[in-house]
Amino acid sequence: MHYVELVAMLVIVQYLFFGALVGRARGRYGVKAPAVVGHEGFERAYRVQMNTLELMVALLPALFVAARFWPAAWVAGIGAVYLVGRFLYWRAYVSNPGSRALGFALSMLPVMALLLMALAGAVLR
Repeated sequence: MHYVELVAMLVIVQYLFFGALVGRARGRYGVKAPAVVGHEGFERAYRVQMNTLELMVALLPALFVAARFWPAAWVAGIGAVYLVGRFLYWRAYVSNPGSRALGFALSMLPVMALLLMALAGAVLR
């Protein structure tokens, strides 16, 4: 099985899921497009989606470049931690934004680790 590719596709599925939640929140809270402010419940869902997008821009290339130089199971495992972190971030942020630290750390640390692995692999090999 191609674990790195599977993780990458799950990252995209997760992002699309968060996007669907934003659409649902628009309807629930009456926030008409193109507005991105209005009700706090909508804004929380929107921020989760946007923060996830911001991290994906760094995660996906780092994931694939790191996989060129390091064992795929390690890289996929680190990517799986990111997925769990994003899930925890989403749950925390929509209920109480002040409690999002663990989810954010479990999202950001894998991105940084994969970036460092990709850079180290590119420089040292």
